[in-house]
Amino acid sequence: MTPRTPVVVNISLMGPEWDHDTRVTFLGQRFRIVRRGTSGDVDAARGLVREWAPQAAAVAVTGVRDARVTGLYGGELRARERLMAEAGSTPVTDGSQLLEVLQEWAVRRVETEMPGYFTNARTVVLGGRHHDRTVRILREHTDNVQHADPMLRLGLPDRLHTNPVLGLAADAVGGATGLALRLVPDGVRTQAAAPGHLAAHALARKAARDCDVLVATYDELTGFGLEDLAGKTLITSETSPDRLADLGDRGVDLVVDVTPQPFDGVTVNAATLEALMTASVHRGSTLTHDDLLDMIVSAGLEPRLLQPNGPRRKSRFAFVIHPLSQQYLRNVEPLRTISRIAPAPVMDLVEKAVAYSPPFTYSHVTGITSPTGAEAEGWLISVGGTPHEMMAHSPEFTYKRLLVAADTARKLGAQIMGLGAFTKVVGDAGVTVARQAPLPVTTGNSYSASGALWAAHEALRQLGLAEVDADGALRGNAMVVGATGAIGSVCARLLAVAEARLWLVSPESAKLLALKELIEREHPGAEVHIAATPDEALTDMDLIVTATSGAGKRVLDIMAVKPGCVITDVARPLDLSAEDVAKRPDVLVIESGEIELPGDVQMRDIGLPKNVAYACLAETVVLALEGRYETFTVGRNIEWEKVKEIYRLGLKHGMRLATISGVNGVHTPDDIARVRDLALAAGAQS
Repeated sequence: MTPRTPVVVNISLMGPEWDHDTRVTFLGQRFRIVRRGTSGDVDAARGLVREWAPQAAAVAVTGVRDARVTGLYGGELRARERLMAEAGSTPVTDGSQLLEVLQEWAVRRVETEMPGYFTNARTVVLGGRHHDRTVRILREHTDNVQHADPMLRLGLPDRLHTNPVLGLAADAVGGATGLALRLVPDGVRTQAAAPGHLAAHALARKAARDCDVLVATYDELTGFGLEDLAGKTLITSETSPDRLADLGDRGVDLVVDVTPQPFDGVTVNAATLEALMTASVHRGSTLTHDDLLDMIVSAGLEPRLLQPNGPRRKSRFAFVIHPLSQQYLRNVEPLRTISRIAPAPVMDLVEKAVAYSPPFTYSHVTGITSPTGAEAEGWLISVGGTPHEMMAHSPEFTYKRLLVAADTARKLGAQIMGLGAFTKVVGDAGVTVARQAPLPVTTGNSYSASGALWAAHEALRQLGLAEVDADGALRGNAMVVGATGAIGSVCARLLAVAEARLWLVSPESAKLLALKELIEREHPGAEVHIAATPDEALTDMDLIVTATSGAGKRVLDIMAVKPGCVITDVARPLDLSAEDVAKRPDVLVIESGEIELPGDVQMRDIGLPKNVAYACLAETVVLALEGRYETFTVGRNIEWEKVKEIYRLGLKHGMRLATISGVNGVHTPDDIARVRDLALAAGAQS
């Protein structure tokens, strides 16, 4: 006689559209798996459990939560226990034991394959406590987790259990009223709770629209009513091909399906898999944790990472900006209106007052897309102090505001934050802020150094007055003013690579001697000169890099510079004023470090052309696109290897040198040709 094929049956309160009766092979054994749905009819489900239990090797009971979410069922969740009790001596499961393992494994698998993916991710949980294990593991990577459930949103269950007094009170009330509550019909209790659920639903909808990660079953998602899921990650279960196609049409980037699907042609839930495991052990035996692990490994079960729209990864960054002068304050209302009617002394007072204002989000940045397919979005967060005001206070004054900005960035979901302009040079150049901030911080100085020489090389090439060979080497004289500073020292080392005769200028004598020794050791035979001031050698320079962060102090005499010289001003605020530049139309002064970002970038005006960003901002973007959520560049000493690495990563993600611009905007080809003509004419007269 042929032995009877063991039957595993799944009774669900969801609809019958997924019903099936099929044969599968699991752990080397043939099984018949049957699903029957009742569309929320609890009595019908109880009858089916009683009907199938005597002939089944195991029973799975599912769908109570999802039937309630979708409106098929209006009762309480405890109906699941009543259904399971109908199985009698037949093993019965709701899949919770297996889901405990699979939910955690799914999150950890994503983090293993894409490190940092859930870092500070804005997460909304649409279901209840059945997602607890997922949430618990996500909290290892992000504190930005919100629940749609009103009780969980307020954290009331946890507060009741962790507070001894509240816990005892809750237990006492529960003991006194529990019986009475159980006598209240399910529908009445559900209606009584409806106002709270509606309020929580309204609050959660906004969070869900802005979130990065949703934790929900497909039916919870449908019941919640979110149609636009563009760019989001969904942690869910039992994703069928039809559901995956629908999620792809709604824009989901990544579907993390915690439920393995080992069978062709049929989609099963975790409860059915657990019932199959239970049926695989001797009848009457309990499925132990060791059994569970052995069977997961033996059956090759694993969570699925599904990308319905192809490989994508969106990262999030924040970048701190600030007004560089009173003129920049006029970009924001109501200060623009005040500046039009107020005399200068009033604007001085406004400048002082704004320095104390809390940080605010100036712009949401979208549309950054790498050729690799990686995407990034970010936020520009403005602090109020101008360089003048920052210098008038202690570094701690600025640190405090930067840490508030960092907390704002964390709440927005940023995974890394960059410091711009003067915020990256105040005090210890980002070290204290990086140590205390709730997310990684970078000053962007590595890319600023790289971008400075990138722009200088292109400017020299376009002018065509100094000799630049096919390999990019400058056969001329170059000077770095502020050579011992963070960016200046790396610019000097980069220029040494370009084989220019090099003058290093700084008032810090000991550091200057050490830098000269370092460069000569790295490049034996290099011609390196040092000086405390630039004056003596200015007239011979083909290229000058200013990197002093002198904040208005006189750095060099532009009238002494030779015609056709390229001056690359990488200081923020600028070392050379517009008035200084206007004195020498035969000299090309550029604001270096401007990088063209890949994609169709949408961002409020920061004084640069569309898609163009300062290199310090571009460094933050590059790290986000690469998934490198780490403190990359802080402090006064820039690491040589990081300068080269960020340049390489920038090329990988489509960063290009932007159109060269100066204090008055973009230098057009006509502008550069005009400088060349004036330089040649001045040279002919000398």
